[in-house]
Amino acid sequence: MTVEVKGLVGGYLPGIDILNGCDLTAAPGELVGILGPNGAGKSTLLKAVFGMVKIRSGTILVNGEDVTGIRANELVARGVAFVPQNNNVFTDLTVRENLEIGIFQRPKEFAHRLEAVCALFPDLTGRLKQKAGSLSGGQRQTLAMGRALMTGPSVLLLDEPSAGLSPQRQDEVFLHAHRIKKSGVAVVMVEQNARRCLQICDRAYVLDQGKNAHHGTGEELMHDPKVIELYLGTLAD
Repeated sequence: MTVEVKGLVGGYLPGIDILNGCDLTAAPGELVGILGPNGAGKSTLLKAVFGMVKIRSGTILVNGEDVTGIRANELVARGVAFVPQNNNVFTDLTVRENLEIGIFQRPKEFAHRLEAVCALFPDLTGRLKQKAGSLSGGQRQTLAMGRALMTGPSVLLLDEPSAGLSPQRQDEVFLHAHRIKKSGVAVVMVEQNARRCLQICDRAYVLDQGKNAHHGTGEELMHDPKVIELYLGTLAD
């Protein structure tokens, strides 16, 4: 399932646009990074795709179908999942209960989806009875991804999944993202660690003031003099 964003303009408050004409495409089995300085509109773009931001113009297509302005719960039913940066697990519930919430509308599919998610993230298998609040930051991020995958989405949106994690845990998160895209899911990831993201992504978009400033493969952007001079020096290593 392909997600396409064309000329997206929008924001949280009337008359104030954070996005000023963004474009983006992600195909099945592709990992696409969204990079840029603070305030560039990266997370806002993801939230707009997931129906959480008022869109004033432009279109969002999922598998060729116009889903612009559709609410988040309807997008989930159409195969789109979103993992926010913060507060993305229920800390008072067990790992298993968090995963059950991910597919509560289709309880008969729980066992099958649990097996698939645990195959991707074996570390969750032995922690199903553990409270999510007792997990490390990296483990919580793994659980958040796992819960999003319980519905079997075709598009997964990740908002800064490595934020606040140690370098080792960041590597684990990036490995998980790579595994997910290898399973055939289109993964769109906003990321602070620009260099690491460019090393693993198929393509990336660099935003600046809500617009596409640069676009290319990870390899191309890693060696683009303009990107290095204007952006990589100001973003996390």
